[in-house]
Amino acid sequence: MVVAKDDSGDFTSIQDAINAAKAFPYERVIIHIKNGVYNEKVHVYSWNTHMSLIGESKENTIISFNDYFDKIDLGRNSTFHTSTLLVEGNTFIAKNLTIQNTSGPIGQAIALSVNADRCYFENCKLIGFQDTLYTAGEGYKQYFKNCYIEGSTDFIFGDATVLFESCEIRSKTNSYITAASTPKDQTFGYVFKNCKLTADENVTEVYLGRPWRMYAKTVFIECDMGNHIKPEGWHNWSNIEAESTTLYAEYNCKGEGYKPESRVPWAYQLKKSKSKKYKKERILDDNSGDSKIKWYL
Repeated sequence: MVVAKDDSGDFTSIQDAINAAKAFPYERVIIHIKNGVYNEKVHVYSWNTHMSLIGESKENTIISFNDYFDKIDLGRNSTFHTSTLLVEGNTFIAKNLTIQNTSGPIGQAIALSVNADRCYFENCKLIGFQDTLYTAGEGYKQYFKNCYIEGSTDFIFGDATVLFESCEIRSKTNSYITAASTPKDQTFGYVFKNCKLTADENVTEVYLGRPWRMYAKTVFIECDMGNHIKPEGWHNWSNIEAESTTLYAEYNCKGEGYKPESRVPWAYQLKKSKSKKYKKERILDDNSGDSKIKWYL
């Protein structure tokens, strides 16, 4: 199917194309989206498995909305209703898209929520402020490659296992990049490999992460860290007990913000032997036992 604002495709709305797709298809459903700004909330439902949203270009194919916590006003969990794009269908793919929440500095406002397993994002831009990207699902695996993710406070948060590879992570304010809520018995939480950590001008005090839940896991491997990263690196979110239950670690990073000797004493600098654990195949392989089936590229 083709979506185009100028009526040259099958639909002018992304959601209309999704609604026209078969439920639980045997073959992948591919929706091509032509350049344009699509002002709509988009929902890939749980029955929309094996769906791909493929933009014409990352810069000019834009899904945009402006819901935020107080606007939704559904109580203490209003954050989770604010997303511009909500993905609940397993084995989802997105490429060449900008997904943005334009609410700005007005509180929690999600651009992308992923509550599905085996989801792959390549060459996408995620634009928001607080809570830009929510990665959900205990035991779920998600993969972001060559993406740009921008935000302020806890702008990458959730409980899924997620690999970020060759991504730019840009901080808009002095705050926290990640807020993982990794379940206790989950092997991996967030893994950043070969990513570049950048910031807006005058941003000088950013933490790599703080624990949303007690067993948060976040690891940065061979990443380039700008001088906006605070020397101590990590924050306990005013919960001293979490210092003994979290796994916050780095390996062989570089840049002005990489100061391993100044990190909090309860974080780790991995040895080379331990870093080998964080291979893409080990992080993302399905639990089906059939290693020949690769959902990621």
